[in-house]
Amino acid sequence: MGHKHVSWDEYHRSIERLAVRVRDSSWHFDQIVCIARGGMRVGDVLSRIFKLPLAIISTHSYEGDAGTVRGDITVAKYMTMTTPSLGNRILVVDDLVDSGVTLDVVKKHLLIEYPTITDIRTAVLWYKSVSKYVPDYYVEYLVDSPWIHQPFELYDLMSVEDLQS
Repeated sequence: MGHKHVSWDEYHRSIERLAVRVRDSSWHFDQIVCIARGGMRVGDVLSRIFKLPLAIISTHSYEGDAGTVRGDITVAKYMTMTTPSLGNRILVVDDLVDSGVTLDVVKKHLLIEYPTITDIRTAVLWYKSVSKYVPDYYVEYLVDSPWIHQPFELYDLMSVEDLQS
């Protein structure tokens, strides 16, 4: 497995490219749900660009060794949102799809917990070939499924004491 290092500029350009791909599909949706933590920045930017409300659902599966060891997935029972209810046509966003487990589990969870959903699609920046889940929208298909080093990951190795000058 190789490595892909992503700069802040590349990261932001990828989010913008994802927005264009979703727009070009002519699919209309009324709410964005981002998967925390990796999808939070993606969801925030898309929410601003599309002028749609953002909801946040938390999951946890990576831990240990600076967040590089995959464990069992846990999905939060409740979702944070500023709207009184979840929309009917949902775009679920994350940063990447690796094995596909997170997107698959979250999509099933949302359909069970929010039976008013009539259409749900998924969008990510990077889609790895090892994934068993195929997202509806993605920016880059990664045939060699590299480990992606995102610009914010440096904080995984820091503590607040490291920031003292």
